[in-house]
Amino acid sequence: MCLNFDFVFYAGISLKTQELYATVFATRYLDIFTDYISLYNTVMKLIFLGSSFSIVWYIRHHKIVRRSYDKDQDTFRHYFLVLPCLFLALAMNEKFTFKEVMWAFSLYLEAVAILPQLVLLQRTRNIDNLTGQYVLLLGAYRAFYILNWIYRYFTEPHFVHWITWISGLVQTLLYADFFYYYFQSWKNNVKLQLPA
Repeated sequence: MCLNFDFVFYAGISLKTQELYATVFATRYLDIFTDYISLYNTVMKLIFLGSSFSIVWYIRHHKIVRRSYDKDQDTFRHYFLVLPCLFLALAMNEKFTFKEVMWAFSLYLEAVAILPQLVLLQRTRNIDNLTGQYVLLLGAYRAFYILNWIYRYFTEPHFVHWITWISGLVQTLLYADFFYYYFQSWKNNVKLQLPA
């Protein structure tokens, strides 16, 4: 008996978005080399970095996974997002030091990192359940952060982080269209499709 496992590991997942997230975490967690906060914090940062770069490696190089990645559809020029985010970080940061500018850059880049994924989903119009839930959970993660910020604003004195708040709001607004179509498909029990 011969079993044929023809898995579609990363169909519908944007390598461009994964590369942007790897860049986000690499620039956000530069303090891992200079500031020890806790074992949990260090391990969490290592997991984020390791998993982000592993996903990029798998999509690019793993012989089975790379066959399921559709690079012909994933054509968003994500490098054009990096430079404006860097300029914005140089202009708007909490303190003009290398680590703080890179931290601001990571926030600005994270706000727009989902764009290649959303464009890919619009192009393919074939959104499987796993990919749809992945994007939904990425957006929900940020929406819950906003709830956390609101709570902390009212319970912690002097909790004001404009850069974090504005970039998080922008990121959540980018997901709003996807959320709408996701919940419409769920409510009507139909396959998720984004308008072209």
